[in-house]
Amino acid sequence: MERKIIKTGDGSATIHLPEWNEQYHSKHGALQEAMHVFIKMGLDFTITEFNKTELYILEIGFGTGLNALLTAFYGNTVKINYTGVEAYPVKPEELEVLDYASVLPDFKTAAAIFNKMHQVDWEKSLPITSNFSLNKQKKTFQEIDDKEVFDLIYFDAFGARVQPELWTEVIFQKMYDSLKLNGVLVTYAAKGSVRRAMQAVGFTVERLPGPPGKREMLRAVKK
Repeated sequence: MERKIIKTGDGSATIHLPEWNEQYHSKHGALQEAMHVFIKMGLDFTITEFNKTELYILEIGFGTGLNALLTAFYGNTVKINYTGVEAYPVKPEELEVLDYASVLPDFKTAAAIFNKMHQVDWEKSLPITSNFSLNKQKKTFQEIDDKEVFDLIYFDAFGARVQPELWTEVIFQKMYDSLKLNGVLVTYAAKGSVRRAMQAVGFTVERLPGPPGKREMLRAVKK
């Protein structure tokens, strides 16, 4: 499938898939979306709400590595064990053009983290910084079978318009099972069908203000 690098509304880049008319991140602002949905409403909320000093995080759709980079960059008050699941890894030449480190305050630190994340081997949990380890797993979301491992899930799959099979009760049951008690799932999505699928498997779901260009998002908790 053809992939193009495009600039988003906040000046950061993302990958555009013309065949699907879909992006890896919001066209209104890749960085703004990731910071709002996954860092503010996910990472910061989980640390504060549940007084966490160590977190196990699962990302559904490792993709460009932007969410992992921001988590390593801004989550340094806690120890983070990060698992990123991705069936179709982004190419090295695409990562170079995306240049996410350049939009963060400390370019050199961000660049070192970003480069190391994409250079380390897959299928191994390896240290990226002193308090952030990464395990990149090349597999489909349907293959996930973890049980009560994670404190937080970043659900960043392609939208239900193009991949509806990723937004079903079957997938959210896997997410629910993989979370510990009081585990949190955040996603940019806000469709009623997605919310109902989450609730059907046991999640307590709340609508939250969305990132720029999107009215709402969802946060679900396993209680």
